Amino acid sequence: MGCDGGTIPKRHELVKGPKKVEKVDKNAELAAKWKYCALSQEKLRRPIVACELGRLYNKDAVIEYLLDKSAERPNSEVAVHIRGMKDMKELNLTDNPEWEGERRNAKGDRYEDMHCAMFICPVVGLEMNGKHRFCYLQTCGCVFSDRALKEVKTEICHKCGDPFQEEDIVVLNGTKEDVEKLRGKMEEKRAKAKAKKSKKSKAAETVSKPSDSKAVAGPSGSSSSSKEAKSSTSTATKRSIQHMDEKSEAFKSLFTTHSSAKRTKEQTSNWVTHTPYHF
Repeated sequence: MGCDGGTIPKRHELVKGPKKVEKVDKNAELAAKWKYCALSQEKLRRPIVACELGRLYNKDAVIEYLLDKSAERPNSEVAVHIRGMKDMKELNLTDNPEWEGERRNAKGDRYEDMHCAMFICPVVGLEMNGKHRFCYLQTCGCVFSDRALKEVKTEICHKCGDPFQEEDIVVLNGTKEDVEKLRGKMEEKRAKAKAKKSKKSKAAETVSKPSDSKAVAGPSGSSSSSKEAKSSTSTATKRSIQHMDEKSEAFKSLFTTHSSAKRTKEQTSNWVTHTPYHF
């Protein structure tokens, strides 16, 4: 079978060697991190948020993940550390004026620069395409290049003017070492918040305990609260009896036999009846 027509096959056609490992282009991989959502693998579109580890996400993808974490997703392990939207920060990005959108090369008749980014640094103008190191501030969400933060040192945001500290700077899509540092920083921050919350709950419990009404025992063995209850009931019964007596007296006064209907001696006049008889 085969080799008809006098063809002579070569060795590489008959013997199958080991498969070559496909190498991923590092530049393409870096560009994908800055153009696609880390969770849904869809193209990044506003509103764009970032986690405490510096990964970029579409906000709607994170909301869908939080609503249903059991659903199957292609890259759900990157969002395990996300507990809620409080762990995310919406980014204040600066548009690149040279970015023409997705339809810039619809005809395919011109060169398309794959490294052209949607956003740039507002201070030095570097493109956010993975070639340069970028950071965002946890206080306001503004994004700058690392070069801008190092060259123009300040404690006020270059874009919005909000104050920040060095601890508020988070590296976007950093190296493994950067991610490990950010993870340790995140865990330490959450541990402090948890301890602070437990202290507040304990303080609230200690404040609420003395406010509880407790019965204080008197010398005769009965509590002060029971004495107060008895005194209040006795006064209430006395008032009700007095009210009933007043009602009964008013009812009795309607009759002539009542003491109020009887006249005193001063009120009664001396009637002298004189019946003359004429004979």
